[in-house]
Amino acid sequence: MLAPPDYRIGRTLMLGINVEACRSRQQRLLKALEDQSLDAIVVTQNEHVQWLAGPRYEWKFSPAAVLFADGRLALVSPNEAPEAAAADDVRTYEAQWLSTLRNDQRAASSQALLGILREAGELKRLGVEYSSYPVHVSSQFSAELVDIEPELYRQRRKKDADEIAKIRMAISGTEKMYEKAREIICPGISELEVFNQLQAAAVMQYGEALTGTGNDYASGEMGGPARDRRTQDGELYILDLGPAFRGYFADNSRAIAVNGKPTDEQQEAWTYIMKVFAHLEAVVKPGKSCKELFLEVQEILKAAPIGEFPHHLGHGIGLYPHEAPHLNSCWDDTFAVGDVFTCEPGLYDERLRFGMRLENDYLVTETGVENLSPFKMELA
Repeated sequence: MLAPPDYRIGRTLMLGINVEACRSRQQRLLKALEDQSLDAIVVTQNEHVQWLAGPRYEWKFSPAAVLFADGRLALVSPNEAPEAAAADDVRTYEAQWLSTLRNDQRAASSQALLGILREAGELKRLGVEYSSYPVHVSSQFSAELVDIEPELYRQRRKKDADEIAKIRMAISGTEKMYEKAREIICPGISELEVFNQLQAAAVMQYGEALTGTGNDYASGEMGGPARDRRTQDGELYILDLGPAFRGYFADNSRAIAVNGKPTDEQQEAWTYIMKVFAHLEAVVKPGKSCKELFLEVQEILKAAPIGEFPHHLGHGIGLYPHEAPHLNSCWDDTFAVGDVFTCEPGLYDERLRFGMRLENDYLVTETGVENLSPFKMELA
């Protein structure tokens, strides 16, 4: 199917469905799994359908896609065929009756999926996502099943140009949110008011509704959702924002002094966190151990006179808020070209009221990293 003209927003970023990029991902996945001798690959998670075929479907729908070994892709879409998709065959299922959403979305979608599989003839080995492959299909279609979900997540690590464009757009929303936050945050403002105004700033930047929202909007705390509470003089307001644009997430954090005047202790803690970013930008390149970086940062932050660092250092972002690579001692990942990841060092202590977390988003390049969120990091 032919794609319509790409959407162009801001700096003429191409943000529509890129059929060519989806086709490239389909071929990359088939090549990665060629030693499995699969006749077809079935995906049923909405994120994986989007990654392979292009259209983004809301959580309330149950699309599916079948990628055959010969490179053909069949898409199962709710209600009607999309305007653009990297698909050779599009089937639909009735997701709504007289505008009422059906509760048996997956069962209805699976009937169309079964039709595609049966028409394909004898399929002996199917690659499927073990966590979501529907019993509606497995109980009625006989084939040896191979779990290809881990490989899908591995493939999603390397972001293509169309994905990076959407992530950049998502991040531009957080930049506008922080600009608004610095305008309005002062002692006595409600956390709910901050939340509402920041969401509106991102919506205006995107020119459309968010497809995901952020994380932490609680002032004077390590994190948490916005509360019916007013900010207090002397607090640090940690805003960890993760809006999503057309399914792709941003995730960066800033800490803002509520009264505009950080204390000497708060300012000194900030300098130690900034050392982390300088270190990361100096040492991270393809092949660098994520676990090793985490341990190096622990040592940097241990030297701070006040504050503890009790959480991960960061994680990948994309169609899900937390993806590989994991900057965490519980994994042993290695940075690779095409990774888009966050770095979020923090220091927390009651004397810091209650602390700070600063977070940037980075793209791993052939020679190092590019900071995708190079906007203001100061506490005031």
